[in-house]
Amino acid sequence: MTVASAPGKVYLFGEHAVVYGEPAVPCAIERRARVTAEERGDGRLRVDADDLSLDGFTVTYSGGPEDRPDVDVPTGLVEAAMGYVSGAIEQAREAAAAPETGFDLTIESDIPLGAGLGSSAAVVVAAIDAATRELGVDLAPEEIADRAFRVEYEVQDGQAARADTFCSAMGGAVRVQDEDKRRLEGIPNLPFVVGYDGGAGDTGELVSGVRTLREEYGFAADTVSAIGDLVREGEAALEAGDVAEVGRLMDFNHGLLSALGVSSRSLDAMVWAARDADALGAKLTGAGGGGCIVALDETEGARTALRYTPGCEEAFRAELDREGVRAE
Repeated sequence: MTVASAPGKVYLFGEHAVVYGEPAVPCAIERRARVTAEERGDGRLRVDADDLSLDGFTVTYSGGPEDRPDVDVPTGLVEAAMGYVSGAIEQAREAAAAPETGFDLTIESDIPLGAGLGSSAAVVVAAIDAATRELGVDLAPEEIADRAFRVEYEVQDGQAARADTFCSAMGGAVRVQDEDKRRLEGIPNLPFVVGYDGGAGDTGELVSGVRTLREEYGFAADTVSAIGDLVREGEAALEAGDVAEVGRLMDFNHGLLSALGVSSRSLDAMVWAARDADALGAKLTGAGGGGCIVALDETEGARTALRYTPGCEEAFRAELDREGVRAE
């Protein structure tokens, strides 16, 4: 039996624009998905997942569509969750040259599913690591990230970016632009506060909406490019240790994302609540449409304000996690 964990993430800057070759800077946070893998001899998978914000499900399946579990949760979320897990196991089998191996998997997660905090990436990264090590193969974090990206790319119909999986595998703050991926070193501690509205945006629909705007309006394409310029400014502020400037640029980034139509009433309310409580900066994180915002605040002000904000179901502190995927 082998256990691995991987962190979730927030975006400081760059979501949506990263799809069009602009840079993005996600940061790992101290909320993790944990996967326990135990080899079994019949070639099948038994998946026990009680903490994925799916009300819990247990299912034995071999990866085919006929094996979909009969549970009272949205079909899309269940099928995506099963796709991520099946894809991770296929990657582990390929890496270990063991195509017929089966597993008992237990998945536990502190990361809300579909909320913009990288839950799927964390589960896939941890599952690949746990399953390959159970088979006696140790993969470098960079290879785990690459294999995890292949899984997300397949499940998300070619709309995934490398940022989530690379950040989860490597930990800390990372910069991703197409194939150029690296950790940012010497980053100061970032006092993240996360607000969660209890919902989840439709990533595919939101990405498609931005694509349509970008193709139809030149100013929308310019907005995407402006986000890329902002990311480069943010990277410089991070490396200089200027957390106040990072916060100001987060505010700008939220405004640009709102202009692209990916914010929501609940996300805007949480962003403004955090700013009114003197957070250094606040923005949505992830695809948008619902889910989470991230603020920078060393005090309790933003978290307290979020707890009293209508539509905010949870507010929590999540420090920068400098460690990526790891054995437990």
